[in-house]
Amino acid sequence: MAADRAELVTLLIDPPNSPGHGRLWSHLASDTSYDELHAFAQRIGIPRRGFDRDHYDVPQERYEQVRAAGAVAVSSRELIERLARAGLRRRKSQTLAPRRPGRPLLRPPRLHPGDRVAVVAPAGPVPPRRLDAGLAVLRSWGLDVVVGRHVLGTDERWAYLAAGDAARAEDLVGAWCDPDVTAVLCARGGYGTQRILDLLDWPAMAAAGPRVLVGFSDVTALHQAVAARLGLATVHGPVVTSLGAGDEASRAHLRALLLDPSPGTSITPAPARTLVPGSAEGVLAGGNLALLASGAGTGDRVTAAGSIAVLEDVTEQPYRLDRMLTQLVRSGWFDGVRGVVWGEVGEVPGAVLDDLARDRLGHLGVPMVAGAAFGHGARNLAFPLGVPARLDADAGTLVVRERPLL
Repeated sequence: MAADRAELVTLLIDPPNSPGHGRLWSHLASDTSYDELHAFAQRIGIPRRGFDRDHYDVPQERYEQVRAAGAVAVSSRELIERLARAGLRRRKSQTLAPRRPGRPLLRPPRLHPGDRVAVVAPAGPVPPRRLDAGLAVLRSWGLDVVVGRHVLGTDERWAYLAAGDAARAEDLVGAWCDPDVTAVLCARGGYGTQRILDLLDWPAMAAAGPRVLVGFSDVTALHQAVAARLGLATVHGPVVTSLGAGDEASRAHLRALLLDPSPGTSITPAPARTLVPGSAEGVLAGGNLALLASGAGTGDRVTAAGSIAVLEDVTEQPYRLDRMLTQLVRSGWFDGVRGVVWGEVGEVPGAVLDDLARDRLGHLGVPMVAGAAFGHGARNLAFPLGVPARLDADAGTLVVRERPLL
Protein backbone atom coordinates (compact mmCIF):
# COMPACT_ATOMS: atom_id res chain seq x y z
CA MET A 1 0.00 0.00 0.00
CA ALA A 2 2.83 2.41 0.87
CA ALA A 3 4.43 1.79 -2.53
CA ASP A 4 1.12 2.50 -4.29
CA ARG A 5 0.74 5.73 -2.34
CA ALA A 6 4.27 6.81 -3.25
CA GLU A 7 3.49 6.37 -6.93
CA LEU A 8 0.57 8.82 -6.57
CA VAL A 9 2.75 11.49 -4.98
CA THR A 10 4.37 13.76 -7.55
CA LEU A 11 5.95 16.53 -5.45
CA LEU A 12 9.53 15.63 -4.57
CA ILE A 13 12.27 17.22 -2.50
CA ASP A 14 15.86 16.05 -2.03
CA PRO A 15 18.05 16.66 1.05
CA PRO A 16 19.63 20.09 1.58
CA ASN A 17 23.02 19.18 0.14
CA SER A 18 23.64 21.78 -2.57
CA PRO A 19 25.83 24.68 -1.33
CA GLY A 20 25.35 28.25 -2.51
CA HIS A 21 25.44 31.78 -1.09
CA GLY A 22 26.72 30.52 2.26
CA ARG A 23 23.92 28.02 2.90
CA LEU A 24 22.62 24.61 1.78
CA TRP A 25 19.73 24.14 -0.62
CA SER A 26 17.22 21.43 -1.52
CA HIS A 27 15.49 20.99 -4.86
CA LEU A 28 11.70 20.85 -5.09
CA ALA A 29 10.28 19.25 -8.23
CA SER A 30 7.25 17.48 -9.69
CA ASP A 31 7.36 14.43 -11.92
CA THR A 32 3.90 15.18 -13.30
CA SER A 33 3.81 18.80 -14.47
CA TYR A 34 5.33 22.20 -13.99
CA ASP A 35 1.83 23.60 -13.42
CA GLU A 36 1.43 21.43 -10.32
CA LEU A 37 4.89 22.45 -9.14
CA HIS A 38 4.21 26.18 -9.57
CA ALA A 39 0.83 25.92 -7.82
CA PHE A 40 2.37 24.07 -4.86
CA ALA A 41 5.23 26.57 -4.55
CA GLN A 42 2.83 29.50 -4.65
CA ARG A 43 0.60 27.91 -2.01
CA ILE A 44 3.44 27.57 0.51
CA GLY A 45 5.04 30.92 -0.29
CA ILE A 46 8.09 29.96 -2.35
CA PRO A 47 8.76 32.89 -4.74
CA ARG A 48 8.68 32.30 -8.49
CA ARG A 49 12.22 33.67 -8.81
CA GLY A 50 13.36 30.49 -7.04
CA PHE A 51 12.40 28.39 -10.09
CA ASP A 52 15.46 27.15 -11.99
CA ARG A 53 14.83 25.24 -15.24
CA ASP A 54 12.88 22.27 -13.79
CA HIS A 55 12.87 22.76 -9.99
CA TYR A 56 12.67 25.28 -7.17
CA ASP A 57 15.68 25.99 -4.99
CA VAL A 58 14.61 25.69 -1.34
CA PRO A 59 16.85 26.90 1.54
CA GLN A 60 17.73 24.37 4.23
CA GLU A 61 15.65 26.09 6.90
CA ARG A 62 12.45 25.52 4.87
CA TYR A 63 13.08 21.84 4.11
CA GLU A 64 10.87 20.45 6.90
CA GLN A 65 8.10 22.95 6.12
CA VAL A 66 8.01 21.82 2.48
CA ARG A 67 7.91 18.17 3.53
CA ALA A 68 5.07 18.90 5.97
CA ALA A 69 3.14 20.57 3.15
CA GLY A 70 3.17 17.34 1.13
CA ALA A 71 6.47 16.98 -0.72
CA VAL A 72 8.05 13.53 -0.49
CA ALA A 73 11.68 13.20 0.52
CA VAL A 74 13.79 11.39 -2.09
CA SER A 75 17.48 11.22 -2.86
CA SER A 76 18.96 13.67 -5.36
CA ARG A 77 19.57 10.80 -7.77
CA GLU A 78 15.97 9.58 -7.58
CA LEU A 79 14.66 13.12 -8.11
CA ILE A 80 16.68 13.48 -11.30
CA GLU A 81 15.73 10.00 -12.54
CA ARG A 82 12.02 10.63 -12.00
CA LEU A 83 12.18 13.97 -13.79
CA ALA A 84 13.98 12.33 -16.70
CA ARG A 85 11.43 9.50 -16.94
CA ALA A 86 8.61 12.05 -16.97
CA GLY A 87 10.30 14.10 -19.71
CA LEU A 88 10.50 17.09 -17.37
CA ARG A 89 14.28 17.22 -16.92
CA ARG A 90 15.72 20.43 -18.42
CA ARG A 91 19.46 20.74 -18.77
CA LYS A 92 21.06 24.16 -18.66
CA SER A 93 21.52 24.18 -22.43
CA GLN A 94 17.74 23.68 -22.79
CA THR A 95 16.82 26.54 -20.48
CA LEU A 96 15.40 29.86 -21.62
CA ALA A 97 17.99 32.38 -20.49
CA PRO A 98 19.98 35.26 -22.04
CA ARG A 99 22.93 34.34 -24.24
CA ARG A 100 25.80 36.44 -25.54
CA PRO A 101 25.36 38.11 -28.96
CA GLY A 102 26.52 35.90 -31.80
CA ARG A 103 25.81 32.66 -29.93
CA PRO A 104 23.20 30.25 -31.35
CA LEU A 105 19.88 30.57 -29.54
CA LEU A 106 17.79 27.72 -28.16
CA ARG A 107 15.56 26.39 -30.93
CA PRO A 108 11.95 25.47 -30.10
CA PRO A 109 10.39 22.18 -31.24
CA ARG A 110 8.85 21.91 -34.70
CA LEU A 111 5.08 21.71 -35.15
CA HIS A 112 3.02 18.63 -36.01
CA PRO A 113 -0.49 18.32 -37.48
CA GLY A 114 -2.95 18.58 -34.62
CA ASP A 115 -0.76 20.95 -32.59
CA ARG A 116 -2.48 23.95 -31.06
CA VAL A 117 -1.24 27.37 -32.16
CA ALA A 118 -2.39 30.72 -30.78
CA VAL A 119 -2.91 33.90 -32.78
CA VAL A 120 -2.34 37.20 -30.96
CA ALA A 121 -2.25 40.87 -31.95
CA PRO A 122 0.64 42.64 -30.20
CA ALA A 123 0.48 45.72 -32.44
CA GLY A 124 -2.12 47.25 -34.77
CA PRO A 125 -5.82 46.56 -35.49
CA VAL A 126 -6.55 43.39 -37.44
CA PRO A 127 -8.79 43.34 -40.55
CA PRO A 128 -11.37 40.55 -39.91
CA ARG A 129 -11.56 39.22 -43.47
CA ARG A 130 -7.79 39.01 -43.85
CA LEU A 131 -7.58 37.33 -40.46
CA ASP A 132 -10.19 34.73 -41.44
CA ALA A 133 -8.35 33.97 -44.67
CA GLY A 134 -5.09 33.47 -42.79
CA LEU A 135 -6.73 31.28 -40.15
CA ALA A 136 -8.13 29.10 -42.93
CA VAL A 137 -4.59 28.57 -44.26
CA LEU A 138 -3.31 27.52 -40.84
CA ARG A 139 -6.21 25.11 -40.36
CA SER A 140 -5.59 23.63 -43.82
CA TRP A 141 -2.15 22.64 -42.48
CA GLY A 142 -3.86 20.52 -39.84
CA LEU A 143 -3.20 22.94 -36.98
CA ASP A 144 -5.64 23.58 -34.12
CA VAL A 145 -5.94 27.38 -34.10
CA VAL A 146 -7.11 29.50 -31.16
CA VAL A 147 -7.50 33.27 -31.39
CA GLY A 148 -6.69 35.70 -28.58
CA ARG A 149 -9.65 37.43 -26.95
CA HIS A 150 -8.56 40.91 -28.02
CA VAL A 151 -7.29 40.18 -31.53
CA LEU A 152 -10.25 41.90 -33.20
CA GLY A 153 -10.36 44.78 -30.73
CA THR A 154 -9.40 48.43 -31.12
CA ASP A 155 -8.08 50.66 -28.39
CA GLU A 156 -10.67 53.24 -27.35
CA ARG A 157 -8.14 56.05 -27.28
CA TRP A 158 -5.57 55.13 -29.91
CA ALA A 159 -7.18 53.68 -33.03
CA TYR A 160 -3.82 52.44 -34.33
CA LEU A 161 -3.65 49.80 -31.58
CA ALA A 162 -5.48 46.47 -31.41
CA ALA A 163 -6.96 46.92 -27.90
CA GLY A 164 -5.19 48.46 -24.90
CA ASP A 165 -1.64 47.65 -23.94
CA ALA A 166 -2.60 45.52 -20.93
CA ALA A 167 -5.11 43.51 -23.00
CA ARG A 168 -2.62 42.81 -25.78
CA ALA A 169 0.03 41.80 -23.25
CA GLU A 170 -2.47 39.56 -21.45
CA ASP A 171 -3.31 37.73 -24.69
CA LEU A 172 0.34 37.15 -25.52
CA VAL A 173 1.37 35.92 -22.06
CA GLY A 174 -1.73 33.75 -21.80
CA ALA A 175 -1.00 32.11 -25.13
CA TRP A 176 2.69 31.61 -24.37
CA CYS A 177 2.05 30.07 -20.95
CA ASP A 178 -0.78 27.79 -22.11
CA PRO A 179 0.74 24.29 -21.86
CA ASP A 180 -1.31 23.13 -24.86
CA VAL A 181 0.04 25.85 -27.18
CA THR A 182 3.15 25.06 -29.23
CA ALA A 183 3.38 28.25 -31.28
CA VAL A 184 2.36 31.90 -31.04
CA LEU A 185 1.67 33.60 -34.37
CA CYS A 186 1.19 37.34 -34.70
CA ALA A 187 -1.92 38.46 -36.57
CA ARG A 188 -0.28 41.55 -38.06
CA GLY A 189 2.32 44.25 -37.53
CA GLY A 190 1.62 47.95 -37.67
CA TYR A 191 2.70 49.67 -34.47
CA GLY A 192 2.43 48.90 -30.78
CA THR A 193 4.60 45.91 -29.91
CA GLN A 194 7.17 48.07 -28.11
CA ARG A 195 4.46 49.41 -25.81
CA ILE A 196 3.75 46.00 -24.25
CA LEU A 197 7.28 44.65 -23.73
CA ASP A 198 7.50 45.90 -20.14
CA LEU A 199 4.04 44.50 -19.36
CA LEU A 200 4.93 40.91 -20.25
CA ASP A 201 5.52 38.38 -17.46
CA TRP A 202 8.98 37.31 -18.58
CA PRO A 203 9.66 34.94 -15.64
CA ALA A 204 6.41 33.10 -16.37
CA MET A 205 7.25 32.91 -20.07
CA ALA A 206 10.71 31.55 -19.26
CA ALA A 207 9.21 28.95 -16.94
CA ALA A 208 6.68 27.91 -19.59
CA GLY A 209 9.49 26.78 -21.88
CA PRO A 210 10.16 27.31 -25.57
CA ARG A 211 7.43 28.20 -28.04
CA VAL A 212 7.62 29.01 -31.75
CA LEU A 213 7.08 32.75 -32.35
CA VAL A 214 6.23 33.91 -35.90
CA GLY A 215 5.91 37.42 -37.30
CA PHE A 216 7.84 40.30 -38.86
CA SER A 217 7.83 44.09 -39.27
CA ASP A 218 6.74 45.61 -35.91
CA VAL A 219 7.11 42.13 -34.38
CA THR A 220 10.86 42.75 -34.64
CA ALA A 221 10.59 44.40 -31.21
CA LEU A 222 9.24 41.14 -29.79
CA HIS A 223 11.84 39.04 -31.62
CA GLN A 224 14.57 41.20 -30.10
CA ALA A 225 13.08 41.02 -26.59
CA VAL A 226 12.58 37.25 -26.70
CA ALA A 227 16.16 36.78 -27.87
CA ALA A 228 17.55 39.20 -25.25
CA ARG A 229 15.51 37.95 -22.28
CA LEU A 230 14.89 34.29 -23.08
CA GLY A 231 17.71 33.35 -25.47
CA LEU A 232 15.14 31.74 -27.78
CA ALA A 233 15.30 31.52 -31.57
CA THR A 234 12.21 32.89 -33.31
CA VAL A 235 10.81 32.86 -36.84
CA HIS A 236 10.89 36.00 -38.98
CA GLY A 237 8.04 35.28 -41.35
CA PRO A 238 4.58 36.22 -42.62
CA VAL A 239 1.94 37.41 -40.18
CA VAL A 240 -1.43 35.64 -40.24
CA THR A 241 -3.24 38.40 -42.15
CA SER A 242 -0.77 38.09 -45.02
CA LEU A 243 -1.21 34.34 -45.48
CA GLY A 244 -4.61 34.31 -47.18
CA ALA A 245 -3.90 36.56 -50.17
CA GLY A 246 -0.12 36.30 -50.08
CA ASP A 247 2.39 34.60 -52.27
CA GLU A 248 1.94 30.81 -52.53
CA ALA A 249 5.68 30.23 -52.34
CA SER A 250 5.80 32.19 -49.08
CA ARG A 251 2.98 30.06 -47.62
CA ALA A 252 4.63 26.82 -48.68
CA HIS A 253 7.99 28.00 -47.33
CA LEU A 254 6.51 28.87 -43.93
CA ARG A 255 4.61 25.60 -43.73
CA ALA A 256 7.76 23.61 -44.47
CA LEU A 257 9.78 25.58 -41.93
CA LEU A 258 7.19 25.01 -39.18
CA LEU A 259 6.17 21.42 -39.86
CA ASP A 260 9.05 19.90 -41.83
CA PRO A 261 12.18 21.92 -41.05
CA SER A 262 15.49 20.88 -42.53
CA PRO A 263 18.97 22.38 -42.86
CA GLY A 264 19.74 24.17 -46.09
CA THR A 265 16.77 26.55 -45.98
CA SER A 266 17.47 29.37 -48.45
CA ILE A 267 16.00 32.87 -48.48
CA THR A 268 17.71 33.72 -51.76
CA PRO A 269 16.07 31.40 -54.32
CA ALA A 270 17.18 33.91 -56.94
CA PRO A 271 20.69 35.27 -56.43
CA ALA A 272 20.78 38.49 -54.43
CA ARG A 273 22.74 41.50 -55.66
CA THR A 274 26.37 41.52 -54.53
CA LEU A 275 27.26 44.81 -52.85
CA VAL A 276 30.47 43.73 -51.10
CA PRO A 277 32.02 40.38 -52.10
CA GLY A 278 33.13 37.64 -49.74
CA SER A 279 31.58 34.99 -47.50
CA ALA A 280 30.68 34.77 -43.83
CA GLU A 281 29.06 32.50 -41.27
CA GLY A 282 27.10 33.47 -38.18
CA VAL A 283 23.69 33.40 -36.55
CA LEU A 284 20.99 35.53 -38.12
CA ALA A 285 20.05 38.73 -36.25
CA GLY A 286 17.98 41.78 -37.08
CA GLY A 287 14.63 42.40 -38.75
CA ASN A 288 12.87 45.67 -39.45
CA LEU A 289 15.31 48.56 -39.65
CA ALA A 290 13.00 51.14 -38.05
CA LEU A 291 12.31 48.90 -35.05
CA LEU A 292 15.98 48.07 -34.61
CA ALA A 293 16.89 51.77 -34.62
CA SER A 294 14.09 52.72 -32.22
CA GLY A 295 15.20 49.96 -29.85
CA ALA A 296 18.61 51.56 -29.34
CA GLY A 297 19.22 52.37 -25.70
CA THR A 298 16.79 49.77 -24.36
CA GLY A 299 17.60 46.46 -22.69
CA ASP A 300 15.53 44.55 -25.21
CA ARG A 301 17.93 44.40 -28.11
CA VAL A 302 20.39 41.86 -29.46
CA THR A 303 23.23 43.39 -31.45
CA ALA A 304 24.70 42.02 -34.66
CA ALA A 305 28.03 41.10 -33.03
CA GLY A 306 29.23 37.76 -34.40
CA SER A 307 26.13 37.58 -36.59
CA ILE A 308 24.82 38.07 -40.10
CA ALA A 309 22.51 41.09 -40.00
CA VAL A 310 19.23 40.75 -41.92
CA LEU A 311 17.42 44.03 -42.62
CA GLU A 312 14.13 45.07 -44.22
CA ASP A 313 11.73 48.02 -44.20
CA VAL A 314 8.88 49.65 -46.11
CA THR A 315 7.53 53.12 -47.00
CA GLU A 316 10.75 54.86 -45.97
CA GLN A 317 12.56 57.55 -47.94
CA PRO A 318 16.31 57.17 -48.54
CA TYR A 319 17.16 59.91 -46.04
CA ARG A 320 15.18 58.08 -43.33
CA LEU A 321 17.00 54.81 -44.08
CA ASP A 322 20.25 56.80 -43.91
CA ARG A 323 19.26 58.20 -40.51
CA MET A 324 18.36 54.80 -39.08
CA LEU A 325 21.54 53.15 -40.37
CA THR A 326 23.62 56.00 -38.98
CA GLN A 327 21.91 55.62 -35.60
CA LEU A 328 22.61 51.89 -35.50
CA VAL A 329 26.24 52.39 -36.52
CA ARG A 330 26.79 55.12 -33.93
CA SER A 331 25.07 53.14 -31.16
CA GLY A 332 27.34 50.13 -31.81
CA TRP A 333 24.65 47.76 -33.07
CA PHE A 334 26.82 46.76 -36.06
CA ASP A 335 30.04 46.32 -34.04
CA GLY A 336 31.46 42.87 -34.78
CA VAL A 337 28.94 42.07 -37.53
CA ARG A 338 30.09 39.37 -39.98
CA GLY A 339 27.82 40.06 -42.94
CA VAL A 340 24.76 42.05 -44.03
CA VAL A 341 21.73 40.89 -46.03
CA TRP A 342 19.07 43.30 -47.27
CA GLY A 343 15.55 42.10 -47.99
CA GLU A 344 12.74 44.27 -49.36
CA VAL A 345 12.81 48.00 -48.60
CA GLY A 346 9.59 49.11 -50.28
CA GLU A 347 9.61 51.91 -52.82
CA VAL A 348 13.34 52.73 -52.70
CA PRO A 349 14.89 51.82 -56.08
CA GLY A 350 17.47 49.05 -55.92
CA ALA A 351 20.27 51.22 -57.24
CA VAL A 352 19.57 53.87 -54.57
CA LEU A 353 19.52 51.30 -51.78
CA ASP A 354 22.74 49.70 -53.02
CA ASP A 355 24.52 53.05 -53.07
CA LEU A 356 23.21 54.01 -49.64
CA ALA A 357 24.10 50.63 -48.10
CA ARG A 358 27.67 50.86 -49.38
CA ASP A 359 27.96 54.45 -48.19
CA ARG A 360 26.69 53.79 -44.64
CA LEU A 361 27.94 50.21 -44.09
CA GLY A 362 30.81 49.72 -46.54
CA HIS A 363 33.35 50.72 -43.89
CA LEU A 364 32.43 47.58 -41.93
CA GLY A 365 34.40 45.56 -44.49
CA VAL A 366 32.02 42.58 -44.42
CA PRO A 367 30.20 40.73 -47.23
CA MET A 368 26.89 42.39 -48.14
CA VAL A 369 24.04 41.57 -50.52
CA ALA A 370 20.66 43.12 -51.33
CA GLY A 371 17.42 41.79 -52.78
CA ALA A 372 16.84 38.72 -50.62
CA ALA A 373 13.26 37.42 -50.64
CA PHE A 374 11.98 38.59 -47.27
CA GLY A 375 10.19 41.62 -45.89
CA HIS A 376 7.22 43.62 -47.13
CA GLY A 377 7.46 42.55 -50.77
CA ALA A 378 5.28 40.06 -52.62
CA ARG A 379 7.55 37.22 -51.48
CA ASN A 380 8.34 36.95 -47.78
CA LEU A 381 10.30 33.78 -47.08
CA ALA A 382 10.47 32.83 -43.41
CA PHE A 383 13.77 32.17 -41.65
CA PRO A 384 14.92 31.67 -38.05
CA LEU A 385 16.59 34.41 -36.07
CA GLY A 386 19.34 33.12 -33.80
CA VAL A 387 20.27 30.09 -35.94
CA PRO A 388 23.60 29.73 -37.84
CA ALA A 389 23.62 30.56 -41.55
CA ARG A 390 26.16 31.03 -44.34
CA LEU A 391 26.32 34.07 -46.59
CA ASP A 392 28.09 33.79 -49.94
CA ALA A 393 28.00 37.32 -51.29
CA ASP A 394 29.82 36.33 -54.48
CA ALA A 395 27.06 33.85 -55.36
CA GLY A 396 24.32 36.03 -53.83
CA THR A 397 23.06 33.31 -51.47
CA LEU A 398 22.08 33.05 -47.80
CA VAL A 399 21.45 29.53 -46.50
CA VAL A 400 20.47 28.44 -42.98
CA ARG A 401 23.01 25.78 -41.97
CA GLU A 402 20.99 23.99 -39.30
CA ARG A 403 17.38 22.90 -38.85
CA PRO A 404 15.35 26.04 -38.03
CA LEU A 405 13.29 24.11 -35.46
CA LEU A 406 14.15 20.91 -33.60
